[in-house]
Amino acid sequence: MNNPFKTLFLKFQNVKGKFQRWKEYGGYVAHFHNFGKDINKSDLVRACIRPLADQTAKAFATVAKDDALQRLLTYYPNEFMNGKDFLYKVRTMYEVQNTVFVIVMREGDTITGFYPMNYIDYEALEDERGYIFLKFKTRKGTYFFSWSDVIVLRKDYNNYDIAGDDNDALLATLDLVHVSNQSIANAIKSTANLRGIIKTTKSMVDPDDLKRIKDRFVEDYMDATKGDGIGALDSTTDFIQTNMSPTVASWTQMKEFRDNVYRYFGVNEDIVTSKATPEQMQVFYEMKIEPFLIALSEEMTRKVYTRNQIAFGNYIRFNSSTIQFMSMSDKLALTAFIDRGALTPNEWRHIVGFEDIEGGDTPIRRLDTAPVETEPVEQEETTNE
Repeated sequence: MNNPFKTLFLKFQNVKGKFQRWKEYGGYVAHFHNFGKDINKSDLVRACIRPLADQTAKAFATVAKDDALQRLLTYYPNEFMNGKDFLYKVRTMYEVQNTVFVIVMREGDTITGFYPMNYIDYEALEDERGYIFLKFKTRKGTYFFSWSDVIVLRKDYNNYDIAGDDNDALLATLDLVHVSNQSIANAIKSTANLRGIIKTTKSMVDPDDLKRIKDRFVEDYMDATKGDGIGALDSTTDFIQTNMSPTVASWTQMKEFRDNVYRYFGVNEDIVTSKATPEQMQVFYEMKIEPFLIALSEEMTRKVYTRNQIAFGNYIRFNSSTIQFMSMSDKLALTAFIDRGALTPNEWRHIVGFEDIEGGDTPIRRLDTAPVETEPVEQEETTNE
């Protein structure tokens, strides 16, 4: 399989010695590293990100005046992904890293693909002409890309010009969730076994004799592989059980920890567990899905097309129909729009998941309706004789 970055890497290899570190307008040296603690290892974080990525991946690309580019984005944005996988990965990286880079692959003036960049760290560089490049360090090597060939999406965009802020604000809550889970596991382990003290009435017992008494009791009673589960002690020895009551976080505290993570990602229990109502999903779409699709559409448009091309109506847009969140009864009620010409029969059939029918793309209208006249019809005056 050909390395999609090999040509671009060689292109910049002979000039990389002329780069210098680029400083942001605030004077900060733009040298970044990937998030140090991988929050994606948390099952709670993955549960929050999954509905965001799933709903984002339902979007479809619309490209004005360029059917070939629309097919590229829909079916094969790069050699590893289809359109759904591409959107899913971009949204996941966006949530985990707060900054996602998508490389625009070109051959001359032709777009050949879009590749989300997995990086260890990256650095902004400036050449002698003042152009900005991004240097990515990956597990497979180091690559240089022109700023104009990099689509950048940022979340919590505040401190830097290039990147969004990190997810350090979430670490304290994730640590609390982890400690709470550990406390429950330790409590189960500590109370699962019989614990106690063997007390003897004999005075001045040799320490070796005490150890033999303890070991024999443990072997007889505690070790199921060797003993029969029945322990024996003589009248000079007693076993006093000790009750362990480890402290664990309460259900209310653990729920609050989870809710903190939900709030951070903008989801809730119903969305994570797929119990949300159509009304809740509509709000979720408007708050968390639609803004991301707008950002992706605008950034991809400005990195693919020149200002002149945009002025002449070229654009890339990602849309996701809000009708998908309607209940089946609400979708069936849309039949009232068919005989009024607001929906074609095939448009309605798409909504409910049916196949097209012949002639279904022609709008129809009830016979008792008609277009509104642009000018009022004059009525003859009538007089009563």
